Amino acid sequence: MNIKERIIFPIALGTLLLAFPPAQAATANVPADATPAAANTNVNLDATMTALFGNPVITRGKGFEIKQSDLDEVMTGIKAAAAMRNQPIPPDQMKVIEVEMLNRLVQVQLLLQEATDADRAEGGRLADLQMKTLLERAGSPEALNRQFMALGMSMDQLRTRLVQEGTAQAALVRELKVTVTDAEAKQFYDDHPAEFEQPEMVHIEQIFLSIHDPITGTELSDDNKAAKKKELEDILKRAQAGEDFKKLVAQYSEDPTSKDKGGEYTIARGQTLPEFEAAAFSLNTNQISDVVTTTGGYHLIKLLEKLPAKTLDFASVTDNLKKALVQQKSAKLAPAYLAGLRKQAGVEILDPDLKALEQASESGAGTNAAAAPDGGK
Repeated sequence: MNIKERIIFPIALGTLLLAFPPAQAATANVPADATPAAANTNVNLDATMTALFGNPVITRGKGFEIKQSDLDEVMTGIKAAAAMRNQPIPPDQMKVIEVEMLNRLVQVQLLLQEATDADRAEGGRLADLQMKTLLERAGSPEALNRQFMALGMSMDQLRTRLVQEGTAQAALVRELKVTVTDAEAKQFYDDHPAEFEQPEMVHIEQIFLSIHDPITGTELSDDNKAAKKKELEDILKRAQAGEDFKKLVAQYSEDPTSKDKGGEYTIARGQTLPEFEAAAFSLNTNQISDVVTTTGGYHLIKLLEKLPAKTLDFASVTDNLKKALVQQKSAKLAPAYLAGLRKQAGVEILDPDLKALEQASESGAGTNAAAAPDGGK
């Protein structure tokens, strides 16, 4: 199903899902192409900057303050997540993301002040479900802990953020009085058949050797890359001779996302790197590929099962579809409501650089809206 549940405040969860793609889902991506780049260095740098310059309040509103450390925590996770995918974020785009994340932190704080006990209970329930999802994706508590460390975030920090975001989301939906009936969901399902087509997929295991330095994230020298490729060619010979592939994964794979699950992924056509996809979909069951080269490194792929394309039936998607439609309705109504809360709370950005960036962003949005054929409506 292409329509996904939209989360209006995906600060903590969005960072984690970006970093750690699902191993057993139709939307799974290619295994991480690079190991964490300097995540611990980022954390140490943040600590040093705090020691030197303190932890100033950067935004204030009635009943709440947001400190530099709050924004730094979010941005550290985003930077580490991008580095883990070998997709560095350009500095100008990073500034835009920084302002957006600050605004989302403000929105969460505003909604927490509107939250009821029922909203807080729902926030805790959602956080528990999301933590369970992350644990399933990681494969084990140990693997999840390592992934948190790579993002410079503790499990307690993440859960606290998830509870806040879940509570804010529940409060927003309640305040906006958003509901979706079974009939509305069925109408959407009938009107958008392509949204519920599950493409052909393959269930595979892989051994991955990275061509990037695990500390700096920089690409290895040609000699070191050649050595890595030769190492994987030797592993391939051992697998072809009958050695247990899962044991070889556990011993050699440098993919932190899948290593503790025997290197397993379920991937769909059109959602992975072309070289990886071509190799994976060309295999027969239990066949092992030759060494596959991608921008991240070298892979051995073993096909476990091919899953044919199919259309998901309405009963199997009803719950997630209704949640997605609630999010869709909320996203349309939320801006005006949140703007009202922000005005009532007298929100002020105290950091001059962030304030200038937000003003520039608002000016650009206004210009774009005016230039739109419908006036931005």
